[in-house]
Amino acid sequence: MADTVKNARKTPDLEQPWAELGLKPDEYQRIRDILGRRPTGAELAMYSVMWSEHCSYKSSKVHLKRFSVLEQTTPRGPLLAGIGDNAGAVDIGQGYAVTFKLESHNHPSYVEPFQGAATGVGGIVRDILAMGARPIGVMDPLHFGPIDAHETARVLPGIVAGVGSYGNCLGLPNIGGEVIFDKTYLGNPLVNVLCVGLMRHEDLHQAIATGVGNRVIMYGAATGGDGIGGASILASETFDDTKAAKRPSVQVGDPFMEKLLIECTLELFHAGVVRAIQDFGAAGISCATSELASAGDSGMHVNLDLVALRDPSLTPEEILMSESQERMMAIVAPEDVDAFMAIAAKWDVLATDIGELSDDGRLVIKWQGETIVNVDPKTVAHDGPEYDRPRQRPEWIDALNADVAENLPKAQSGDELRAQLLAIVGSPNQCDKSWVTRQYDHFVMGNSVLVQPEDSGVLRIDENTNLGVALSTDANGRYTYLNPYLGAQLALSEAYRNVACVGAEPVAITDCLNFGSPEDPEVMWQFLEAIIGLVDGCRELGTPVTGGNVSFYNQTGTTNILPTPVVGMLGVMDDVSKRTRQSFATPGDQIFLLGTTLEELSGSVWEDVIHDHLGGVPPKPNFAAEKALALVLQASATEGILASAHDLSEGGLAQGLSESCLPKGRGASITLPDALDATTQLFSESPARALVSLDTENVGRLQYLCAKHSLPLTRLGQVTDEASLVVAGQFAIGLDELRTTWERPIPDAMSRA
Repeated sequence: MADTVKNARKTPDLEQPWAELGLKPDEYQRIRDILGRRPTGAELAMYSVMWSEHCSYKSSKVHLKRFSVLEQTTPRGPLLAGIGDNAGAVDIGQGYAVTFKLESHNHPSYVEPFQGAATGVGGIVRDILAMGARPIGVMDPLHFGPIDAHETARVLPGIVAGVGSYGNCLGLPNIGGEVIFDKTYLGNPLVNVLCVGLMRHEDLHQAIATGVGNRVIMYGAATGGDGIGGASILASETFDDTKAAKRPSVQVGDPFMEKLLIECTLELFHAGVVRAIQDFGAAGISCATSELASAGDSGMHVNLDLVALRDPSLTPEEILMSESQERMMAIVAPEDVDAFMAIAAKWDVLATDIGELSDDGRLVIKWQGETIVNVDPKTVAHDGPEYDRPRQRPEWIDALNADVAENLPKAQSGDELRAQLLAIVGSPNQCDKSWVTRQYDHFVMGNSVLVQPEDSGVLRIDENTNLGVALSTDANGRYTYLNPYLGAQLALSEAYRNVACVGAEPVAITDCLNFGSPEDPEVMWQFLEAIIGLVDGCRELGTPVTGGNVSFYNQTGTTNILPTPVVGMLGVMDDVSKRTRQSFATPGDQIFLLGTTLEELSGSVWEDVIHDHLGGVPPKPNFAAEKALALVLQASATEGILASAHDLSEGGLAQGLSESCLPKGRGASITLPDALDATTQLFSESPARALVSLDTENVGRLQYLCAKHSLPLTRLGQVTDEASLVVAGQFAIGLDELRTTWERPIPDAMSRA
């Protein structure tokens, strides 16, 4: 053992910058207790990034364990990989497996919008790649401050450009997502990214380092000074203008290098020359070495001098903490090293042998002849702090829940209803998002079947059998603020319903749990309630949680964001040629409402846009009804019964009708049922509902399916060739006026910026 570690033993009282690196006093003391000495500078760097909130989940893992009670199986069979792996993997039939995952890159995207968002895409793509899968699509749920705020004008264009640029350069279709505006996201936008990948069952790989003597090879981009302490520190503590130390450099992405890395890695897997692969994400080399070694049964010895550097002035601590992008680490048997290097050279990918697996169970890192790290890798990667932080149900929530939206004034005339519908359709959260989505390539690779703004993105998997998958991401911070248990379940329900509306069978979820400071007891109460809600909901729906992400410290000053659990749902379609679109297609088709409408206006868009109010209790999830609705929608797609299907959620029936009329310019003439007042019928956000249209000849078959599954069915009217939306006895709106109202908000806001 060279003198760096020895010196740490000899100088126990040396002052170290543990606080500046984000460690708490008790955490620093725990590191000393684990090592039996003070850490070296390099060890302190490793522990600080690996024990950060972003990497260690120290405030959330005690609660995330609740997901383990769920059955690790989907309607299509057992999970092939789940929580704890780089991404979940699901058997979708015919020998295929799909891996998918949601991640966040919130804080880096606020500091540097373009690169923060771009490298968020790159990071989640490498997670999918490390499982042995070819990435085949991405999605991007985005949350911003008010649409007309100066800060929104600063971050939104850069974030959208970053997502689009990186994904487009990789040749990955962007098939869906969300764009949401709320004042609580003003200083803390949410940039969540989902990636889905495809592989055969036998191609599945997991990041476990085994085999004494096997080589440790870094490949991809060289290591630079960008991103030192980036996501790991940025996402682990709130920061403001006075905390320069909390503004480390954001990673810089190179999508063309990532494309080479994808093709190189897939060929390495196919050639059978790798035993395990780990991507470099937050915490860089610190993460890849410690996680690989910890997951296996070996130690790892690494020589940091061999790491290829873009900046030769980097200190060993900086090399260990750098989050430079487009890098991977592979475990390779000695006899396969030459073949590995040849494949890397073929793709012009830099590869360097930097060490080997050992039999001592230690992670040992040397630099310039000295041992600068000698630790048990499990203490770095998996045995970090675990906090059961204080939780407190907010005192204000009872008064908030009592202030119900159902008591707010409702429309008294058809003209008032008409004005309210236009106000909602033209509101930032319900308007057309094509200013954002047209910057993304939706159809590259040629397997995109449905893309935004459809209810779900649909990708073809096999061109011979038409096997495919559907994906949707959903969240509702207003609901979750009113009741985090129900809010999480409503996000789950909507994602489930969206996948079912296109005709797919919902099978599994991934999640990205975006919350405020874990040091706030009210936030921790919200967080735990949301997790319990997801566990209970997934149990009812039979959709396991395959993995995901937790993002804490989403706040500006003392203002936390709305609690925002984002749910990504995966569905499977045996034949994507039978998918159901959301738009009305043929004049004369009959329009029906599936499901039951209740007086549920609290948390709604109507409450927000018309009354600038938030109060009450959100709609009650109904999982039995969701399952019945899904079964009817799937059977209807398989039999070709429906011409269109569109879920009803934010904005209710009014929004659903508008979005069904506009894509093809088909009008609709409907009559509202008499059971409830017109405001409730149009704007209630009761779950487990869908708006469908179909040829008159198929009505009998739909009635049979609904009766079979005890699903209420209500005829509303028919599709017309008139360019207007008519609600009998109430109002009519020309589609030109409706379209202009719907399309203008985001372009107008961005043109004023």
